[in-house]
Amino acid sequence: MGKQSNGAAPGEVRIIGGQWRSRRIPVPAALGLRPTADRMRETLFNWLQFEIPRARCLDLFAGSGALGFEAASREAAQVVMIERNPQVAQHLRTQAQRLAAHHIEVIQTDALHYLQQSPDTPFDVIFLDPPFQQNLVPQTLLALSHPGWLSPKAVIYVEQEKQTPAPPLPPEFYWDKEKIAGQCAYRLAKNSPPFQGGVARSAGVV
Repeated sequence: MGKQSNGAAPGEVRIIGGQWRSRRIPVPAALGLRPTADRMRETLFNWLQFEIPRARCLDLFAGSGALGFEAASREAAQVVMIERNPQVAQHLRTQAQRLAAHHIEVIQTDALHYLQQSPDTPFDVIFLDPPFQQNLVPQTLLALSHPGWLSPKAVIYVEQEKQTPAPPLPPEFYWDKEKIAGQCAYRLAKNSPPFQGGVARSAGVV
C-alpha cells in the first residue's frame, strides 16, 4: 500500500518488469498513500522471481496497487487487492480495466474484516504493507494463521517501520530475507520445511 505520509502521494508508479514493464499507473491523491519505492520493489520481485508465476496473490492493503500490479505483470495467475477506501478501490478497478487485467480482482473492504471469512482457495503470495503506526502487522499475521489462507508453499512479504522488531509469524513460517531502506524495514517470510540439515527449524509463534 504505502505508509502514513504528511505529504501528497506521488503522481504515478512505474511497473518494473513483466508484460507491462515501464507502464505507469496513476496514484490517487488519498491521505496516507505512499507506494513501495522502485528500489524496494525491484529487490522484492527478485526475491519472488520463482514464486510469482502462476501464483494466487493477496495484496491486503493495496493503496496505489504498486505491488499487486507488479505481480500481475509478472504472470501471477490471480491477484486479489483489498482496499478500504472506496475511491481508491474504484481507481484500482479502473487501472485494471485499462490494462485488460482480468486476473486482478479489487475488493473494497477492511483487510482485517476480509480475513474473518474462510477463503475458497489458499493464497501463495501475501503482500502486507499497511499504514505505519497502527499496529496492523501483528493483527494481520494472526488472522492469516487461521486455516485456509496460506498454501503449503506460501510466502509473506511485510513492510514496517525500521525501528519495529520483526513480528511473530504464523506457525511453521520463518524470516528468510530482510533489508532496510530509509525508514522502512522489509522482510520476506517462507514456510519452513520440517527438517533442515537433520535439525527441525523452529516455527514462528503467534
